[in-house]
Amino acid sequence: MALSDIQAKKAQPKTKTYKLSDGGGLYLQVTPSGGKWWRFKYRFDDKEKLLSLGVYPDISLADARVRRNEARKLVANGVDPSLARKEEKKAKTDLLANSFEIVAREWHKHMQDNKEWAPDHATTIMNRLEKDIFPWIGGTPISEVTAKEIKAILDRIRSRGVVETARRALTIMGQVYRYAIATDRANYDISAGFKSYLPATSKTRKHMASVTDPKELAPLLRIIDRYQGSFVTQCAVKLLPLVFVRPGELRHMEWAEVDLDAAEWNIPGPKMKMKNAHLVPLSRQAIEILKEIQPLTGNSKYVFPSTRSFFRCMSDNTINAAFRRMGLDKETITGHGFRATARTILDEVLQIRTDFIEHQLAHAVKDPNGRAYNRTAHLAERRKMMQTWADYLDGLKAGAKVLPLKRAE
Repeated sequence: MALSDIQAKKAQPKTKTYKLSDGGGLYLQVTPSGGKWWRFKYRFDDKEKLLSLGVYPDISLADARVRRNEARKLVANGVDPSLARKEEKKAKTDLLANSFEIVAREWHKHMQDNKEWAPDHATTIMNRLEKDIFPWIGGTPISEVTAKEIKAILDRIRSRGVVETARRALTIMGQVYRYAIATDRANYDISAGFKSYLPATSKTRKHMASVTDPKELAPLLRIIDRYQGSFVTQCAVKLLPLVFVRPGELRHMEWAEVDLDAAEWNIPGPKMKMKNAHLVPLSRQAIEILKEIQPLTGNSKYVFPSTRSFFRCMSDNTINAAFRRMGLDKETITGHGFRATARTILDEVLQIRTDFIEHQLAHAVKDPNGRAYNRTAHLAERRKMMQTWADYLDGLKAGAKVLPLKRAE
């Protein structure tokens, strides 16, 4: 006789465990403590076995019957329900053990252990993961993250007005997926389909990858300060952010062009892109770097000579190669990128007049009468700007409060 829900509800505990049968192998087991458990009794490979189907009333009589019927179908198809449940539970456990966050943290540790990154770069990567990615897909098995979820992450970052940060988040997700594929936790990179989704920040971006967010610039500067390459390269990569000239102009810098007493670097016209002589006011910090390297290269023509010959300047790949050794990929920064860094922050954070900035970048700037400014135009203001810029960079490295970009509405 089939069991009724009223019987199940009114069943009272006795001194010994007893059963209330529903038929088809299903029964309700009532314990002396008052617990009520649904059980399914079946035979598999000529052995009698039991399968727990849940606790009453959390699992109702109707639900228990559905579970019994599902188990009976498995038996009829030659599958042991108990073994099937164990395998399903293991599969779920494996999925949770391979959540996006767990795999990402394992990848992050792998990169650190193999010294692929400088410490500050590793911190920046983890901060991006914890701020922009983990809260949304961290707990999801990496093989089950959907394109919709990836798109939502990118859109959420873009809504803050930082497309470049969204681009870097996408790069990080792609790197995590490649690690997951290599360690047999994923079959494909779901983020790969979004490579063209984000708008380009500049038509020439691939030649001028740069950091324009002060929050990201601070750790980058600390990475540069701790670079352990040759002393000549160390000085070059430290000076570049301070003067934000083109890398080729820095490489060809000659001692004969530098006046340390006047704190000026006079670049001849033939060395400039526009073929106009250019004057770079040198901040106190820039002078200190030049004085540090002078005992080593002062007898050379070039401030930053080649490692092979003091009669040649350093190679055109030295600076970017140094960034790669620091763990900074070409999508993050290039030597040329510091020009965009300075242009953006001087304007949007430090509120420096645009024409002063453009003139210091050696861009074509004209006065109201259409005449090009000469090399010494607004020199006093540019001297002040260059010192303000150097002091600002020092403040970032020291952990000063970062002012947000003042973007136009």
